[in-house]
Amino acid sequence: MRILVTNDDGIFAPGVEAMVEVLQHFGEVYVVCPDQERSAISHSITMKQPLKANPITLFGGNVQAWAVNGTPADCVKLGIEVLVKPEVDMVFSGINLGPNLGRDILYSGTIAGAVEATLYQIPAISVSLNTFDSSKFKSSHAKRLLYEIVEIIMANKVPSGIFLNVNLPHLSKELCRGINVVPLNMTVERYKYVGLNDPHGQIYYWLRDELQQLGNHCLSGDYEKLREGYITVTPVDMKWIDTKQMNKITRWFQRSEFNQLKEEIEHA
Repeated sequence: MRILVTNDDGIFAPGVEAMVEVLQHFGEVYVVCPDQERSAISHSITMKQPLKANPITLFGGNVQAWAVNGTPADCVKLGIEVLVKPEVDMVFSGINLGPNLGRDILYSGTIAGAVEATLYQIPAISVSLNTFDSSKFKSSHAKRLLYEIVEIIMANKVPSGIFLNVNLPHLSKELCRGINVVPLNMTVERYKYVGLNDPHGQIYYWLRDELQQLGNHCLSGDYEKLREGYITVTPVDMKWIDTKQMNKITRWFQRSEFNQLKEEIEHA
């Protein structure tokens, strides 16, 4: 099995090394990551400049790795189409510093890496850790929890058209309360703009993460269970079209004067 690893924290982030060490127990690991942090870049791809994939010997002789001057989606696309031959069997994106919960799926570069793989019908898992401080990153804790998750996933099959969004508590295996499959809580407004004055009295705006200030009354689903010390797993569906509403919306436009006029002209 050929496993492609990417992330949005950059190829030198501690979470990548931890991910690679775990996944080497399950197959051949290839790493294609941005050459610098690309957090919250969502599913951007690079169109106005060329990409360069620099080989890098960071993870030992058994792991081929490239640092790319692009986004996580670029990295996965490049890995699948060009760098990993004959083909990628599975993609893991992470381990991200900081959880990806609820609406984060719309902003996260880590999740974009998994989404890009899913577009190729390749099983994909995004993995994030519930801490933002790299100096406090306990690699041994994260690796033991990740191993438990990967072992279960490898014994089963990720259904086509979805990816799994995994969040690990920043706890030891002994203190972790278990694994919980949960929905995304899309109601939480985690990031908010705050206004600040510069030395000249002009106001500028900074996006503030209010995760630590959220009260329990705001929490359910993935937020609640991660806070309680569980590993959270969310299957995210990639079916963007709401087929149940297609007929209803079609009738809106069929009845419009614009459409009726065009039909009359065509049949005249």
